[in-house]
Amino acid sequence: MTMFRTSIGRLRAVGIVEGVSFLLLLGIAMPLKYLAGMPQAVSVAGWLHGMLFIAFCIALTQARQEAMWDARRTGTVLIAALLPFGPFVIDSGLRKQDEVIRAKR
Repeated sequence: MTMFRTSIGRLRAVGIVEGVSFLLLLGIAMPLKYLAGMPQAVSVAGWLHGMLFIAFCIALTQARQEAMWDARRTGTVLIAALLPFGPFVIDSGLRKQDEVIRAKR
């Protein structure tokens, strides 16, 4: 898949999966914990989301180095990862930058 050829493409892929895990944590696991008395749902979803967030941070570091992002761009992407739907909002901009990098190769 061409998405994985660049560090920005890998960041996009991890970001989408991490964003979905965050929404599952907030939309399914948290209600199960507080409304259905199933705290193990948050334990599992929270652990998965945590691992994916760490992977996102690693991918962000690699993308910053490859694309030579400044602190502002890196911070914007990091803050987006902390917000529900954030990774999906920034994905189109990352896709455009990824296409530019792939066209140069």
